[in-house]
Amino acid sequence: MLKPLAIGSLALENNLILAPMAGITNLPMRLLAREQGAALCFTEMVSVNGLVRDGQKSFDLVRSSAADRPLGVQLFGDDPETVAEGARLVAADADLIDINMGCPVKKVVGTGAGSALLQDPAKVRAIVRAVRRATSLPLTVKIRSGWNCGEPNFLEIARIAEEEGCDAITLHPRSRSQMFEGRADWTHIAHLKRAVAVPVIGSGDLFTAADVAAMLEETGCDGAMVARGALGNPWIFSQATDLLGGREATAPSLDERLRVALRHLELFIGAAGERVALREMRKHLSWYSHGVPGAAQFRKEINTIEGKGALLEALRRFFAPEAP
Repeated sequence: MLKPLAIGSLALENNLILAPMAGITNLPMRLLAREQGAALCFTEMVSVNGLVRDGQKSFDLVRSSAADRPLGVQLFGDDPETVAEGARLVAADADLIDINMGCPVKKVVGTGAGSALLQDPAKVRAIVRAVRRATSLPLTVKIRSGWNCGEPNFLEIARIAEEEGCDAITLHPRSRSQMFEGRADWTHIAHLKRAVAVPVIGSGDLFTAADVAAMLEETGCDGAMVARGALGNPWIFSQATDLLGGREATAPSLDERLRVALRHLELFIGAAGERVALREMRKHLSWYSHGVPGAAQFRKEINTIEGKGALLEALRRFFAPEAP
């Protein structure tokens, strides 16, 4: 089930993918996922309105490096020509363009973008057609099962995307109304795989390597896109690689957690500067501590710490209490 994956002209070494996550999948996070075996990583979703208006913050989200390839850039917007222009503007930095048609949060949906597009198949067609004309890069869409529970229209949306030139479809099988509650209905992924000829990538409720293997086995999908399961857990990719290769998937030791957490911190400082990195790394370090005795106290401590030296001391005290 671990196999190479072709999305249009893009040939991936395997079918394990890091999902786009707002406020999460910046350059440091992507580099760590790649080191653990992810074959494709996505930027945070990028506003096409911000790109077209020459908003530096939007372009900063696409910041990459030679080690951060192949790179998927995810765009969101509701106007076909503006989304197409956004694709043109990031084409030099991307190996693949993805259109977000699944984000359920009010801030995005209120603009008519994200999962709001699932209510307007005609607009979906116009957006995909415009972007396909604007770029020769591999093109994908990420969708949800539908807007409301009990009214799935993912097959209709996926068929439109395929007809208009998409090279793959990613499905998170929850409705917009579910947000992130309940269980993702993986049977929708299996139905989609049978309905379209382009590759289907499954997403939703992938928290362990066993979950990745189960999704690939149960749905027949071509690839697995890991989102929340990678938070503080980049090892999910190496563990999935081992499990799918017939080897035992071993949990990281405390020493390994410390090593990767420290590397994440240094990568973040290099990318954003120490002040921003120390603030933003608090959430990541809290995730790295998950399941370790004393994690609650550690999280409380790091949320009040100021300064790199004090943070490093707290990390070593928590993850390596017996080290000299």
